[in-house]
Amino acid sequence: MSRQEVKTQRVITEYLETSNSGMPTIGGLNATVAELNYAADLSAQDAMAPGAGFAGTGTIYESAVERVGGMIKTTILIDLTGTKSTTTDLDIIGLSGVSHIGQVTAAINGTIVGGFMTCLEAPTTGVTDIDLYAATEGTGAYDGAVGDLAETALVTAGGAWTLGLVKPFLVPAAANKYLYLTCGAAGVVGTYASGVFLIEMWGV
Repeated sequence: MSRQEVKTQRVITEYLETSNSGMPTIGGLNATVAELNYAADLSAQDAMAPGAGFAGTGTIYESAVERVGGMIKTTILIDLTGTKSTTTDLDIIGLSGVSHIGQVTAAINGTIVGGFMTCLEAPTTGVTDIDLYAATEGTGAYDGAVGDLAETALVTAGGAWTLGLVKPFLVPAAANKYLYLTCGAAGVVGTYASGVFLIEMWGV
């Protein structure tokens, strides 16, 4: 069981402590439906997942979806190590096969109103100009052109990513769209030795 799953289980257990009457309680008071729903929501924090082709030796993908007041925050942390870029601008980054990095849905992520992409470690040994796209299809594969999909650019880097660089979304990610990282410029086929990114989206 992962640390996130242990944390989620602990929170839900605290919410569902029972009183002498057998009713779910919080701090000795009967839990409301809203509180129980919130506890259940916590179990969906790792609901986003990449395509099977977005994997490699050293590749890391972690996600969290959490409620913050009346908002929903989605966070995706990606270490590109072990994935590959190609020689062609706007080709999909991955390893082999379907290489999206998760699907945005209204039920999980809410209606996205904006987002940011932040470089936590500069990419090396692959194309360093990396863009973020959303597409209707979840079938986009490594080395395929994102332009062959019904796509929308969310972040266009316009140059190499450097440590601490932050780029806002050009438009919000629409519901039922799959996210893809692509080469933002022509380059060489290369397996990434580094490159860590944080993608944050806010929904309502």
